[in-house]
Amino acid sequence: MITQGLTTVTRCEKCGRPLTLELGEYIERGRVRWSITGQCTGCPHAWCEQGVSGPTATRIRDALLAEHGPVRLQLTNPEPNPVAVLRALRDALHLPLPEARARATTLREAGLVGTRVEMEFLAEALRRRSIATGFDGPPVNPG
Repeated sequence: MITQGLTTVTRCEKCGRPLTLELGEYIERGRVRWSITGQCTGCPHAWCEQGVSGPTATRIRDALLAEHGPVRLQLTNPEPNPVAVLRALRDALHLPLPEARARATTLREAGLVGTRVEMEFLAEALRRRSIATGFDGPPVNPG
């Protein structure tokens, strides 16, 4: 499992004391998933949210990018099979063909940018179609 996360402290909306938030994004069972847990140090206020469909919640994604920096996924073979790239992107991201073409062009020309987990997920989808990739960005934390 590939994971990336962070811990931050904010104010509890119930009592005003410090509230610890743990934010994370990970790959599990072939899907990108996210979670956020909160625990107040001064009252019983606590919760846990998890997402398993659709993109990672914006507040989690933005926090991960701010903390760890973006990662660029690039093709290491300049001339991969274009149909295989399209199929990998469409299958992994459930994209319509025009959007998959646009992402494939971006991948080929400049690389795709996102969180480490997002880019690892796409890299695996591309590897399954024998398309070699590489990363430019911070190291990954294998779970």
